[in-house]
Order: sequence, then structure tokens, then C-alpha cells
Amino acid sequence: MRSPLPSVITVRPAAPARPRGRRAVRRAGLIALVAVLAVVMCLSVAVGSQHVPVPTVLRIVFAPDGSAESALIHDLRVPRTLLGLVVGAALGASGALMQVLTRNPLADPGLLGVNYGASFAVVCSIAFLGVTSVGGYIWFAFAGAAIAACAVYALGAAGGGSPARLALAGVAVSASLGAATNGFLSLNGTVFDQMRFWDVGALAGREFEVFWPVLPFLLAGAVIAVALGPSLNALALGDDAGTGLGTRVNLVRLLGAVSIVLLCGAATAAIGPVTFVGLTVAHIARAITGPDNRWVIAYSMVLGPVLLLASDVLGRVLVRPAELQVGIVTAFLGAPVFIALIRRDKIAKL
Repeated sequence: MRSPLPSVITVRPAAPARPRGRRAVRRAGLIALVAVLAVVMCLSVAVGSQHVPVPTVLRIVFAPDGSAESALIHDLRVPRTLLGLVVGAALGASGALMQVLTRNPLADPGLLGVNYGASFAVVCSIAFLGVTSVGGYIWFAFAGAAIAACAVYALGAAGGGSPARLALAGVAVSASLGAATNGFLSLNGTVFDQMRFWDVGALAGREFEVFWPVLPFLLAGAVIAVALGPSLNALALGDDAGTGLGTRVNLVRLLGAVSIVLLCGAATAAIGPVTFVGLTVAHIARAITGPDNRWVIAYSMVLGPVLLLASDVLGRVLVRPAELQVGIVTAFLGAPVFIALIRRDKIAKL
């Protein structure tokens, strides 16, 4: 008598990790980064040519007592720190947004000339029109940022528009605008005295008179960037795939451009041109979260102020009692990242 056929054992593949678990990890990581940001903000208020202990900082921030330390903290360091917070978030969000919209891993507001376009327009408004307030020249910053972005994209798109070619076009436009800006400053001593620290990117000396005028534009740009997150995921698949998924590609690109101009124009009007922040934090965020642009933008908006404020604190410590401007420090920190990225095989070819 024949033995019965053996039963067939079906081996099922392991179930993929639940999206909820991944979201929980991303959420926990974001909370941890917010805690790191809080620590860096405390250090930003405490550290400087005159050191103030952190417990004293926490006490004075919530209960001013009229002392010299209280005046130092409330009149100088708190505005400086808050401005670093919002500008860092703006640079981080705009960097992540630019990399998705241009499909260029080298995209950065400073490297692609956007910040330098805003800077050039601001200097021209001061030199030729006598504009002196942030509320006055911020509109010129928006116009300069938009024109520079269009010029870089037009130059980079010629001949195939590879990521490295677009980056080189941005470097060329940035260098040209930077030289023109320095030329105006050298020919006008009054403007030079006003703008010499601003032109290299500086948080020093910024008070609430600078913070409040730029805040609405930074918030508007940030809201647009966050709202575009789901659409950017579809756009990253390609224009045809995005359209097939119901995404209005042209509208997404237009809103993304508006967000970038608002964020970069307001940030540059506030503290001057700062490079490499958007480039660096967007890549760090993507390495942590993966390709989901909703999380990349959120992480970039936290990592941006962490990097900017940490660079500002480092600039105060390295040459104490003098200071290195934050734009110089971020350039030193970000340049190796840029070199490493451009040497990658997949983007090194022109």
C-alpha cells in the first residue's frame, strides 16, 4: 500500500515592517533632534565673550531682573538665537525643497546663487535707493533671489542640465554676483560700514528689529514647503508618474519656487548669504529618514537651526573674545560635504 503524499509546507515570506513602526521611529528621532536643538539654543544664549551659566540663563529668560546679564540676554542673545532658529529652519527647508524640485543632490540656496542674488539686490537698494530698513529691502531680496534662480537654471539646463553642470552654473553666478556686491561695497564707504558683516553671513548684532519683519515671510515659506511634502513624493517619481498619480506638477513646481524665494529672500535679508546649510542638512535628513520628503523637510527644518546655531557658537569660542561670522564657519564645515558629494560617481560626470 502506497504511503499518502506528504503534505506541502508553504513558507510565507516575512511580513514587511509595519509603516506604523517606521513612523514611530521617525517621530522619536524628530523629538530627539528637537531636544538637541533646545540644548544648542541654551548654549547660544549662554556662550560668548561674556559667559553666562545656563541656570542663570533659564532664570533670566523667564524672569528678567534688570541686571547687566539680563540686558545682555534679552537685548542681544535672545534675538540672535531666535533669528538663528527661524533662518536655519528656512535654509534647511529650502535646501531640501531645491534638491527635490531640481532632482539635483548638489542643490543649495547658496551654491545655486539664490542667496547671492538676494544679497546683490539688497546692496543695490541700499547703495542707490537709500533703503536702510529690513522691511524696505526685503522686497529687493525676493526679486534678486528669483532672478538669480532663473539665471542659474537657464545656464545649467543648457547642454543636458546634469546635476554637476547646474552646480557649476550656480557657482559661476554666485561668484559673479559676489564680486559685483563687493565692488559696490568697496566704492561706497557708508554702505560698506553697514554691510561688511552682513555680506559674509552674520547673526551678530541682529535685534528684534530684524527678526519681526522677516518672520511672516519665513513662516509662509515654511508652511508651503511642509504642505508640498506629499506632492513632492509623487514628483520624485518623475513628471509623467506624478501626473498619473493626480499631482498637478506645474502647480507644485510653482509653489515650490515661491516657497524657495520666500525662505531664501527673507533669510538673506536678515543675516546675509550663508552657504552649505541647506545642502548639508538635507543629506543628513535623507540619510536618517529615507526618501519620504515629508520627513526630509521636517528633519531639515530642525537640523538647519542646529547646524546654524552650533556654527555660531563655535565661531564665538574659536577666537574669543572676538568672533568668526557664522557664514565663515558654515563654509568651513560644509565645503568638505560638497566635495564628497561632487566626487560621487553617479554625479561626477558632466
